[in-house]
Formats: sequence, structure tokens, C-alpha cells
Amino acid sequence: MTDLILTEIAGGIATVTLNRPEAMNALSKVLRHRLYKVMTALDADDGVRAVILTGAGTRAFTAGLDLKELGSQEGALGAANAEGADENPVKAIENCRKPVIGAINGVAITGGFEVALACDVLIASSNARFADTHARVGVVPGWGLSQKLSRMIGISRAKELSFTGNFLDAATAERWGLVNRVVAPESLLAEARRLAADMGSVDPAFLAGYKRLIDEGYAASFGEGLAIEHRQSSAANSAVRPGELEARRTAVQARGRTQG
Repeated sequence: MTDLILTEIAGGIATVTLNRPEAMNALSKVLRHRLYKVMTALDADDGVRAVILTGAGTRAFTAGLDLKELGSQEGALGAANAEGADENPVKAIENCRKPVIGAINGVAITGGFEVALACDVLIASSNARFADTHARVGVVPGWGLSQKLSRMIGISRAKELSFTGNFLDAATAERWGLVNRVVAPESLLAEARRLAADMGSVDPAFLAGYKRLIDEGYAASFGEGLAIEHRQSSAANSAVRPGELEARRTAVQARGRTQG
């Protein structure tokens, strides 16, 4: 039986591939549970510093929930509102304390769009496209898209996408701030791995705390976010020793010189 999730670990970077190319990597119940298992294992693996999530083939990152499965099983639509990480792939990704880079290699549609938004950073190939077709299939989003998208690209642009179901091309997605950059399809994984390696060179415990700080603040009001930062910053910075700070400053300067 074909493994629905492929995992490759090299140099502290895990590449996780949704592997149902014949079904546009649709998120069947079995695939969602397997993704939960994989992400949980990678989160617990001290040898993994960063994770890349992508889809098999060139047609799709993921087309979202498997509509054939939903249409053939009574109660299957409950997956759209599942709160447990073993059924909700967004939770499975967000629960990972390590940076997760989405390498979007084709279409990311509806639930697949929500899975993309669960990643910390998005790199898109030039043939990537995004679409929110919830309104067209008559299903209300339950994995966060209605709230996240407007915060990322602005409420008017989010409404345009959600009210029309139209596709957003990679170049426009970059211009709107949805993806960090767009590269040629053949360069997608190499670019994602370069970025993952940069993130992986940071102390993992510090990085996990910084990710948590940003995510907690993002989910709060601006004032609450500043208060969260103040509490965590005050506690953490009081433990930093001057000698440690000087050594790190020197390393940062040396690294900066190599980057031009």
C-alpha cells in the first residue's frame, strides 16, 4: 500500500509530502490521521530543526477535504469542524513547535488553502494557485480560513476571494503578502530547504518560544499581544548573561558579513 505521507530527513530538515497525486493530494480521513502521526513524531525528534510541507506531483499542494469521501459517508462532513489534531490537519501542523514552511507546488483549494495558512512561511512555485471555494460548495470554513485570510491580506481582498471562489495566481499572492516569495517549480524545494537551514541554525528552544510568542500575540488584540511580549520578554531576558550576549553578537556580525 502506498504511504500517504512521505517523510525525508536530512541535515536537520524534514520534508513531508502529501502523497495522493492521483487525487490532487486530497485530505482523506486516513491521510489526515497519518499527517498527525508524522507531525507529532517530528515535533518530538530533537534531530529535526525545521519542517517543509509540500504535495506530491505538480498539480496540487492539496485540494482540501476529499469530497468523494464526504459525499459517500454519513457524518463525514464533521471533519470540517474537527478539533482534534488527529482529524484536523491545521491543528496537527500548528501543534508543531518547529518552523513549518509550506512549499506550495500547485493548487491549494478550500481546506487545502487552510492547510497552507497553518504553515509559518509560504514559498510558492510559479504555477501555484489558491482558491477559497467554501461558498461554492456550501460548506462554512472550520479550520480558520475566514479569520486568518483577512488578517494576512486585508479584509476586502479576503472577501473578494471568498465571495467569488476565484483562483489567485502565485504572483498576485506574493504581491498581496500571502506568500513570501515565488520561484520556478524546479527551484521550489531547494529554496524551501535553504530557508529551513537558516531557521534551523537558531537555538531550537529559543525558536520554539519565539514562534509561540508570535502565534499567541497574533491570536490576541494588539494591546494584549504587547502585554504577552512584555511578560515573556521580561522573564527570558533577565536570564541572559552579558558574556553569552557578547559571543552571540560577534557571531551575528560574522554571519552578516557573509550575506553582503
